[in-house]
Amino acid sequence: MSERNTWIRSLHDLGLAAWFGGSLMGAVGLNGAAKEEGGTSQATERIASSGWAKWTPVNAAAIGAHLFGGGGLLVANTHRIAMQKGVASSTTAKTVVTAGALAATAYARVLGKKVELASSTDPQDIEKAEQHPLDVDKARRQLAYAQWAVPALTGCLVILNALHGEQQRPEEQLPGMWERARSATHLLS
Repeated sequence: MSERNTWIRSLHDLGLAAWFGGSLMGAVGLNGAAKEEGGTSQATERIASSGWAKWTPVNAAAIGAHLFGGGGLLVANTHRIAMQKGVASSTTAKTVVTAGALAATAYARVLGKKVELASSTDPQDIEKAEQHPLDVDKARRQLAYAQWAVPALTGCLVILNALHGEQQRPEEQLPGMWERARSATHLLS
């Protein structure tokens, strides 16, 4: 028997869509446009930093919606996770990849703030940057990797989400539960 979970599924899916799409657009479009229009590395960094800073609250809301929806789906599908073969392992994989995407997102934001501070023309920011010197070239390289890791990891989440959808089909549920029960019985004998 299946119950509808439209709202939590929508939060989960829309949050993931925004997280993936926004990070990909930023890595390709925003960074590419900043590089074309910036002229100097400092101007390029200011343009890119400004765009990423404007995206941050939307991204945080998207991630929050995805996590809230994911938690709701986890609760709603507890029985399937416990009883249907393959669902627990795909759920574990999805949890690990989500943690990686969260870590990459947070790391990119920390590096982005450092690069933003180092490229600022505001006297207060310049003073802060001088108090906390950093290797800007190294931070730029790490930021580029982190900004590409986010859409790569969230893209993996989209694929795992598709797998979960396939596992929820009625023709997948009964055989999966039967196989899980058969495996459990074999362990008991």
